[in-house]
Amino acid sequence: MKSGDPPRNQRDDSRVTPPDSSPGPAAPALAGDARPSILWIVTTQWRAQASGYAGDPNARTPNLDALAKRSINYIQAVTPHPFGPFARAALLTGMPSPENGVVDYFDPLPGDARTIAHAMERRGYATAWFGKWHLWRRDPAAPLVGEAHARTVVPAAARGGFAFWEGFESGFLLTDPWLHGTRLPEPTRIYGYQSDILCERAAEWIRQQRRPVFCVVSLEPPHPPYGEPAAGVSAPDPGALILRGNVPRGGEVEARARRELAGYYAHIEATDRAVGRLIEHVGDRCIVVFTSVHGDMHGSHGRFRKGWPHEESVRVPLLVAHPDGREPRQSEAPVSLVDLPALTCRLADRERWTCPRDHAEVSMPSIVALPDQCDRKWGGVRTPDRKQIFGPDGWPWLDFDLRADPLELHNLAPLRHPRREPLS
Repeated sequence: MKSGDPPRNQRDDSRVTPPDSSPGPAAPALAGDARPSILWIVTTQWRAQASGYAGDPNARTPNLDALAKRSINYIQAVTPHPFGPFARAALLTGMPSPENGVVDYFDPLPGDARTIAHAMERRGYATAWFGKWHLWRRDPAAPLVGEAHARTVVPAAARGGFAFWEGFESGFLLTDPWLHGTRLPEPTRIYGYQSDILCERAAEWIRQQRRPVFCVVSLEPPHPPYGEPAAGVSAPDPGALILRGNVPRGGEVEARARRELAGYYAHIEATDRAVGRLIEHVGDRCIVVFTSVHGDMHGSHGRFRKGWPHEESVRVPLLVAHPDGREPRQSEAPVSLVDLPALTCRLADRERWTCPRDHAEVSMPSIVALPDQCDRKWGGVRTPDRKQIFGPDGWPWLDFDLRADPLELHNLAPLRHPRREPLS
């Protein structure tokens, strides 16, 4: 990779002092320390259903399939908020929106927010963030896709307490991203596919550490624009794709779903390849956590993108692979991304973590006025058996029996629901 001009939650465990940002000498990540290194790989828009191990016949994901075979696979995992900034704030703080301070799509993470980075630094970890941040101030008038947001500088004090930080605010440049941070004071264009670049740079950083590491690799793919090149991976034939049973057939919805899914699956394959190389590098030295901040509707129920309360939007992959050989299994625990800080602290402490609830809360705390997004605030609960969603007025909107109706084709809300308190 070349930079420069082209030739063409634990809330009671977070009061820490920001650590020194200089990396230690090269050494194995676990050398001489009892604590396990922990790697989060966080993608964007990768819905839970879109992997080979999850049964998607369109997805070519050999590396994630291999990871799933040695992981605890949380098959009921959800995002607390199916939209990037809200989900990322919850993921880092262990608190849902708006409690974490992110209420609107353009809100930054509050400067005094205590994150998983603070908790891990307190435990003696070298902490690092690579990739998409999406939690600093952005110009609402600037194009979402392009250099304006990609070159927005995130100040050191706004990087969530990570000792080493190298990334970008947003911009959705899946190829040739602009990076800045600890060793790049000004935005610098790095040439190549975003997932390849970030995974390679994270692997390099891990290789340099003497202490155990907590490293987050935050990838934009497979987020749109779906038509962007995918590191040489050819998109599948749109007409040959097998669509979910809740995508309306015979019209523009089906045509658009096929067109966009072709690019989506190409980026999934390319990112699976990059992730596989990163996992190969860390080998048996790291606990690997793989997830996504939200999914994408891709035509299900006639909808596109995220923000919707349906399974394609709120369900996310969550694999936790341990290097100690513990038996892989599927778990039906109602885990949410908001649980990852607490889960990670327990992993670092070599303690057992169990989901503290029998349900997960899901919501959209505000309306994001962008094309294809949900047109209302909503909130509700999801268990492995049932999902109940209420609109902003407190009246029932959706109610699904997920065991009998996994595609959510039969809304039972008109039949069984009292009104509840309106959303504030």
